[in-house]
Amino acid sequence: VILLIFVANAIVSVWQERNAENAIEALKEYEPEMGKVYRQDRKSVQQIKAKDIVPGDIVEIAVGDKVPADIRLTSIKSTTLRVDQSILTGESVSVIKYTDPVPDPRAVNQDKKNMLFSGTNIAAGKAMGVVVATGVFTEIGKIWDEMVATEQERTPLQQKLDEFGEQLSKVISLICIAVWMINIGHFNDPVHRGSWIRGAIYYFKIAVALAVAAIPEGLPAVITTRLALGTRRMAKKNAIVRSLPVETLGCTSVICSDKTGTLTTNQMSVCRMFILDKVEGDACSLNEFTISGSTYAPVGEVYKDDKPVKCHQYDGLVELATICALCNDSALDYNEAKGAYEKVGEATETVLTCLVEKMNVFDTELKGLSKVERANACNSVIKQLMKKEFTLEFSRNRKSMSVYCTPNKPSRTSMSKMFVKTNLTFVGCVGMLDPLRIEVASSVKLCRQAGIRVIMITGDNKGTAVAICRRIGIFTQDEDVTLKAFTGREFDELSLSEQRDACLNARCFAIQSLDEITAVTGDGVNDAPALKKAEIGIAMVSGTAVAKTASEMILADDNFSTIVAAVEEGRAIYNNMKQFICYLISSNVGEVVCFPDLFFL
Repeated sequence: VILLIFVANAIVSVWQERNAENAIEALKEYEPEMGKVYRQDRKSVQQIKAKDIVPGDIVEIAVGDKVPADIRLTSIKSTTLRVDQSILTGESVSVIKYTDPVPDPRAVNQDKKNMLFSGTNIAAGKAMGVVVATGVFTEIGKIWDEMVATEQERTPLQQKLDEFGEQLSKVISLICIAVWMINIGHFNDPVHRGSWIRGAIYYFKIAVALAVAAIPEGLPAVITTRLALGTRRMAKKNAIVRSLPVETLGCTSVICSDKTGTLTTNQMSVCRMFILDKVEGDACSLNEFTISGSTYAPVGEVYKDDKPVKCHQYDGLVELATICALCNDSALDYNEAKGAYEKVGEATETVLTCLVEKMNVFDTELKGLSKVERANACNSVIKQLMKKEFTLEFSRNRKSMSVYCTPNKPSRTSMSKMFVKTNLTFVGCVGMLDPLRIEVASSVKLCRQAGIRVIMITGDNKGTAVAICRRIGIFTQDEDVTLKAFTGREFDELSLSEQRDACLNARCFAIQSLDEITAVTGDGVNDAPALKKAEIGIAMVSGTAVAKTASEMILADDNFSTIVAAVEEGRAIYNNMKQFICYLISSNVGEVVCFPDLFFL
């Protein structure tokens, strides 16, 4: 039996180690295979394997390429250069790059606009640069190093069982030795045929039997079974457990949650807008509207003073819808497999596309359309009226995107026939919001009542983050957040004691050093080290393979409330196991006390 236990433990250890290796192996999918470089005084570019690229190489990259190394940009050969570096930063919006130096030596990766990072993708443009780092010295390589260096901590239950087992072993050993030594005088009894050795072995067996009676041998089987059943129950609640740290959830005292997609829907939408009504001298009046609908689905109404309106009654709204449809390179798409509308292109532009569908300024007949046809029906009508001649892309200098259009046929919209960048007419303004998940506020309140501190960690603007925290109850509406909300730089500038105080009072960083049991959420490659280090790493089902394999649990619905439900289940499991352990110990103590041979002695 003991041998079988050793074998079982070895199998589990190998399996857990393999899971850790899978997380590291998953990083390889982001390794580029090829790169285009200039070498040996050649004027033309040659393509070589990415692993053969070295620091100092001059590399050319273009749209669709995967960056083969960390590169300092030297020249941009297109109007703009956009890079999708979400795997490193977690930000889904592509970043515009340029060649100017970044004066801040402490700039984070997202702010290093003159750098390209290995494994990221070129979304638009063409450029050249010099390689500054390869392999493990790249930013993604550093993540690999962190993953290798991070050792999985034992769960609180494992730690307590280890402590209990150690104490129990000492007590049992002392009792067994005492029982054996007390009976030294009986080793030569006639019942043992006068053999001292036979007597010593006989009482040694009694001592071993006493030890077996004291050991709760059913504990491992019960714990494993209970964890497995808990895992099944949690899966029904959209919390998919990859390993079995379910009981750790019951000890959770802090939840570090991402904002986008976990606390919010990760589907931007226009919630408010206004257009000019009248302008008299320096004064003007506005028409303000609110828009319903919080997803990419083209379903919603436009309201003014809480009453639905027909958008074609306002010339400003017709003009606004025309601009939103034409000055736009994105679209909506209906995913039949998922049964949901999705964005195609940049999120902010897709939001405007969805707004046009909700406004329906030309009263397009929408009945009878399939969901695929409905996705861009109103936008298509506008695009049929106007022909887009060319586009001036968004750039860091212009800070705007422009299109030049000519009418295909007379329309009720008043479009200028001439284009420059001056004498533009202000039409209106729209306000976008990543809506909160409806159930999040109640879940945060439940956490507060259960003594669990919720911390929001996000790459978003601090002001936006604080506003979201107030809306969901992490901060109260009138609470002073001066010492409770920090940017990464503000936190770094604190002394160690101030950082410790900030961790206790704020909603931020370094919780493990304070003996807290921490659950951390994440979805990007950059989140993997934290997910692996945390007592409970929670990945999003929409996240990267690296994040999923580095985590212990995956949220099937990317919803914060699912974490709360999992913690609730974990607490029930933890309490049940504690009660069962108490039952086992008490019953085994009874076995020891009632041990027949002990009374005989």
